[in-house]
Amino acid sequence: MDRQQEFVLRTIEERDIRFVRLWFTDVLGTLKSVAVAPAELEGAFAEGIGFDGSSIEGLSRVYEADMLLRPDPATFQILPWRGENPGTARMFCDLLMPDGSPSVADPRHVLQRALTKAAELGFTFYTHPEIEFFLLKEPYSPGGRAPVPVDEAGYFDHVPHGTGHDFRRAAITMLESMGISVEFSHHVGAPGQNEIDLRYADALSMADNIMTFRTVIKEVALEQGIYATFMPKPFSQYPGSGMHTHLSLFEGDTNAFHEAGAPYQLSTVGRQFIAGLLRHGAETAAVTNQWVNSYKRLWGGGEAPAHLTWGHNNRSALVRVPMYKPTKGQSSRIEVRSIDAACNPYLTFAVLLTAGLKGIEGEYELPLETEDDAWGLTDSERRAMGIQPLPSSLGRALEMMEKSDLVAETLGEHVFDFFLRNKRDEWEDYRRQVTQFELDRYLPRL
Repeated sequence: MDRQQEFVLRTIEERDIRFVRLWFTDVLGTLKSVAVAPAELEGAFAEGIGFDGSSIEGLSRVYEADMLLRPDPATFQILPWRGENPGTARMFCDLLMPDGSPSVADPRHVLQRALTKAAELGFTFYTHPEIEFFLLKEPYSPGGRAPVPVDEAGYFDHVPHGTGHDFRRAAITMLESMGISVEFSHHVGAPGQNEIDLRYADALSMADNIMTFRTVIKEVALEQGIYATFMPKPFSQYPGSGMHTHLSLFEGDTNAFHEAGAPYQLSTVGRQFIAGLLRHGAETAAVTNQWVNSYKRLWGGGEAPAHLTWGHNNRSALVRVPMYKPTKGQSSRIEVRSIDAACNPYLTFAVLLTAGLKGIEGEYELPLETEDDAWGLTDSERRAMGIQPLPSSLGRALEMMEKSDLVAETLGEHVFDFFLRNKRDEWEDYRRQVTQFELDRYLPRL
């Protein structure tokens, strides 16, 4: 037994932890949980705990249902919303087959495979997300009244006695008690819309942190009698919620994206990484923006990116190169602005990393920077500039993904096939709907 496992078992005894929740996700990024007694953990560390994977979306076929959960002791944290005594803790798990081999259906393993490839090239992958979400006065139920934001505030507004202030303070306190460092928090542009930025970490830790973040935000909202949603675009009249994510590659302690004196201090490796993100951006969109509603945000105007462009101060670009600290080489990074927080972070980070590495390995040439707001150009102007669009719908994104060798290789056959099948079903369900828009526009006149 290693030191981390010993630490977990000792802490459980000292802190009177009676329940340990083992967390993992299905292919769509939905958090799953099973509670075990502390006495079962030593065996779980050694051999895993068996469960029926056929009942979880995308994990296995019925004839190969038996799977194992093996907790990762490095992810052990006490759940602060479960009270002091007796306590409850959680650990993220790796999914295994009965012979102990990694499950091909485990989203966490998909990311681990991509990170291993990066490590073989000498790189460590770091991410730093800015996570937006809406706070509503009450949960929405199908067929119920329209959702109502908790306030009418705007970007960076300071609202005296505002619900958002109290909420963000409570949420950040809870996140930091679980070892998740927060960098900034503030109100965003739409009523009830908030943003909390997590301090950068390696991609696997950050994917775990995002799953924890979404759970904490939901728990704190319920405690305060309100409701939190990560739906990308719940209001047609307001901007949607994204998860702008800063990415960087390090070689040891050296930032591989930094080159002193280069334009924007961006190295050749950094430029090639961006070129990879742009060239493969359309085929990876179904993963980074996996819901029908995701495309209402991307094509809803404002600062949401709908075209495969990059720039420095251009907030309509898919990829932006920030320069907050131009004298500090370690801060060089790029920002991907298309992602929303309703994605599966394990799969999203995996495809972004693989696309960027393809750019480096293939020595892709970065196209010219787009200084214009892509939304302010006409279609003919965009065509003349060689600006290509992101998919305009989930259906189109799935068509692009289906042809992608890169996404198929990154996700693996099992996850790739299940994801496509599941999302095609979602798209077909959506296409069959008769919307309120159609009723309001066509019934009076047709």
